[in-house]
This record gives sequence, C-alpha cells and structure tokens, in this order.
Amino acid sequence: MAEKELVRLRDVAREAGVSQGTASNVFNRPEVVREEVRERVLKAAGKLGYGGPSVAGRLLRAGRVNAVGVAAIEPLSYFFEDLWARHLLAEISEICDAQGAGVALVSAQSDERLDWNIGSAVVDGFILLCVEGGERLVEITRARRLPFVALAIGAADQTIPAIGVDNVGGARLAAEHLIGLGHRRLAILSTQLDDDLVGPASEAQMRAAKYSTSRDRAFGYWQAMEAAGIDIASVPIMVTQEDAGSTQESMAALFGSGERPSAILAMSDKIAMWAVDWLIRNGLSVPGDVSVVGFDGVPESAVATPKLTTVQQPMKDIARLAVEAALGGEQVEGRRILPAALVVRETTAPPRQ
Repeated sequence: MAEKELVRLRDVAREAGVSQGTASNVFNRPEVVREEVRERVLKAAGKLGYGGPSVAGRLLRAGRVNAVGVAAIEPLSYFFEDLWARHLLAEISEICDAQGAGVALVSAQSDERLDWNIGSAVVDGFILLCVEGGERLVEITRARRLPFVALAIGAADQTIPAIGVDNVGGARLAAEHLIGLGHRRLAILSTQLDDDLVGPASEAQMRAAKYSTSRDRAFGYWQAMEAAGIDIASVPIMVTQEDAGSTQESMAALFGSGERPSAILAMSDKIAMWAVDWLIRNGLSVPGDVSVVGFDGVPESAVATPKLTTVQQPMKDIARLAVEAALGGEQVEGRRILPAALVVRETTAPPRQ
C-alpha cells in the first residue's frame, strides 16, 4: 500500500488469506478466532500499517456512544473562564460521571467551523449554551437529527426544546429583598443588552434589549420597585461588558457625582463581585455603606469576601434535565422554566441612617 491511511480491513484480510469477517473478529471478538489465525491477521495488519477499526465508526453503527455534546458559539476557553458556564459544566460532568457517560465540548466562533464541529461530534445528543447566537446554533444542531436541549435561549420560537430559569421572578426577589431592608436609592448593573451598548442605558433601551436575559431581569427589578412606589425612571442602569474593566467604569460613574445609590442590583454574580471589590478599594464598606445582590448562585459567590447575597439558579436540576434529554431519555417539550431562589449572605443590610 502506498499510503497507510488508505489501508482497509479488507486489505488486511487479503494479505492474511482469511475472510473479511474473520479479520473483523480478530479485532472485535478475538476469543472466537484460533490463535494461529489471530497471529497471522495481526502480522498482516502490522506489515500494512493497519491500526484497527475506527472506534467512532463502530460506536456510531451501534447507534449509541454514551456521550453528551455541550456546545456554544464561543471559544473553548469560555467553558472554563465564564463562572456560569463553568458551574453548569461541573454539574453536567458530575451527572455524566455517575452514569458512566462522556462529555464532549463543541465550540467555534465562526459559523463554518461550528457547522463542522457539530456535524462531526461523536455524541448521542447536545446541550446548547445559547448565550449568544442561539438561533444559528439550534439550526446547525437540528440538522444532525439528534436529541438536543437549549439553555439560556431568548429566541421567540417556542418549538425549540429549552430549559431556563425564571429571570423575572428571580430578579423580583432580589429587588424585594433590598426594598424590604429599607433601600430606596437603587442602581442596576446590567449584563449586555446588545453587541455595542456600554455605559448608561435608558428604560426604553432596556425594553428593546436584544438579549432577553438582561431584559427579563430588569422587568423583575422594576416589578418590585413599582409595587413599592419607586419611580423606575429614577433608577440608573449601567450596562457592562460583563468584565472587570467595564464594571469598574460603571461603578465610578454611579459613585462619581450626585446622590449615590445605597444598593446595587447586579445581573450576574461576577459583576456583583467586581462591584464589591471596587467599593472596598474605594473606601466604602459592604454592606455598611452599600448593599449588593448578584444573580446566578455560582460557587464562587459562597466563598467570596464578603459572601455574596444572590439569586441562585437551580443548576443541578437544569443539568439533570439537560443530560437526560441529550442522552435520549425524557425530552423537554417547548420551554421549561424553573424557579430561582434568593440566598441571603453577607453583602446586604439595611441602609446606613
């Protein structure tokens, strides 16, 4: 053979003077083949450079590979650097470990590469992290005709099987907690509204936000404020890029002039923790001078200094339902929304009199 990569099982069988079925048994069911025949086939395989049948091909022919694909239109580093994605992946991995199933990370920022990565993944089904570009990710995945479920998707298509958290209800709990403590001067640190806006945002811009997670959490905050008689137009909104730099700039703007807020509603735990860090570095105590509430309930929030009050997503339940669906078990029909819970820790207290 001129090139080793062209060697096939039939070539090995011909070289060894046996049938292709016998050669196949040597690699897949060696116990049913006489020792001298096995040795002759393996010698022929070594001579031709044949490394054995494709494991992926064999599994696909069997119809099940016992593996879940976790996919996102993000670089691979997203799964390890983003606190929410890392928390979810840890829960998914724990469930898969208990079932003896594998996890394959599928990621690419370009549509062309993502199409290839989704199409070639050797998995039983997919869990889609649709933080951005959800519709395109769903479209590519549907073409595989494998079970899938989307998480954190804001697409209007109600036929997409999706699991989400009650962002409106969870955010309302956060605002009600601060208002119940006596806070009236509130400010919102927002996750992204679209791909461009950073800094101050109006109510109208928030209502027209491209990303539904940000929009829904604002709706929840506003519901609690309106019930308490707080004018939502008086509550400043600062949009971050969900990184330390833009969060610090937002905090500097909020506390640079005018009446300072006594409490911060942050739309993610990482934004909340960066806000707490900024406050402490600028001589303000938390929660003595300013209270802060996050959202997500990532593990880091429980060990931060001070420990973060947050709205906790039911990540174990989300991961359990998603893995079950991706492995071909009970499927999610339409949207399944799970409740969030307020976890009160050390970053909230009544306002200083």
